Parts: sequence; C-alpha cells; structure tokens
Amino acid sequence: MLSEGLAEKKQHLREKLRFRRKHFAANLDAVARLTAFRAVPGPVAAILADQALVAAYVAWGDEPDILPMLADQPELALPHHAERVETMDFRRWVTGDALVKGPWGTDQPATAAEIATPSFIFCPLVGFDRRGARLGQGGGHYDRYFAAHPTALRIGVGWSVQEIDAVPAEPTDIALDAILTEQEFIITGDRL
Repeated sequence: MLSEGLAEKKQHLREKLRFRRKHFAANLDAVARLTAFRAVPGPVAAILADQALVAAYVAWGDEPDILPMLADQPELALPHHAERVETMDFRRWVTGDALVKGPWGTDQPATAAEIATPSFIFCPLVGFDRRGARLGQGGGHYDRYFAAHPTALRIGVGWSVQEIDAVPAEPTDIALDAILTEQEFIITGDRL
C-alpha cells in the first residue's frame, strides 16, 4: 500500500508536470510540431525490426502523438480497458480501423478486436528520470501489465520537459528500458 506521504508527493509532481507538459506542447513552434515524433530514431528502428508486435497508445491531450511515427508498422496493439477497473489489456489495431471511447475517456480499439500480447510497448508518461522510473497517471495500469508481462520491452514516451531528477518510486513501480523524447533516446536499463 502506498504511504500517504508518497501518494501526496506523487500527486503534487503529476500536477506540476502536467502543467509543464501542457505549456510546452502549446508553445511548440511550427517546425518542432511538424517534426516531433514523426520519424522512428535509428536506434529504435533497429529494435523495432526484431519485434513481433509493437504496442503504442492514442495520444490524449498534450501527450506526444506517436502513431504517425509508427505508420509503417503493419499492425499495432493499443491499450484497452473493458471497464473502469485496475487492469488493462492490449487489442490489435490497424491504422484506419475505428476507435471507440473507453471507460476512462480515451480512444481504444473496439472490444471485438483480438487481444494481443506485444513484445515491445511504447507507453505515455507524466514524468520520468534517467534511471527509467516513470510517473504515470496514477492508476497503475501499465505497472500491473508490465509486472504480468516482464519480457516485453518498455519504452516511455514524453516531452523532454517531463524529466525530473528522481521519480519517487515504490516496489510496484516497474522501470522502463528506455525513454523517447523529441530530443533524445535514453537507454535506462540493460535489456537494449
């Protein structure tokens, strides 16, 4: 169970980093907006080439939109929530397929889409540090999925302004293997 002090600290950080992310994304110049997350960086492309199925996400609000970057992937897996519960799975999705509103308000594949187990997962984040610690939305959905599928490579995606010195972590937080920002690809673990 998360201590009350740590929970408050994480919530304060989320608010601060969401504000920072919102203003950074709103003030991107036209060239940066057109180029950010539009091409797969070389080191990432080499890793993607060996993956059976890649998971991405549908950007929400001012999260980086990585779907254009992955347009050459014949098929992706996207997060899917059956209802407002602690768990999520991934469903197969092909560019152009319809998306539906999930119970948390995010776009997701229809329930009829095939359940998938990706070997490589791009996940959004609210904050990160260079050790691979990730601060998410607070529901623990990705951490639970990562714990249940420990062999999947985990790449966090965020704007460079979302980096902090140290994300407060607890034992249930699962570290990322790398982080991709509009400026760099940061390898944080020893699996890449």
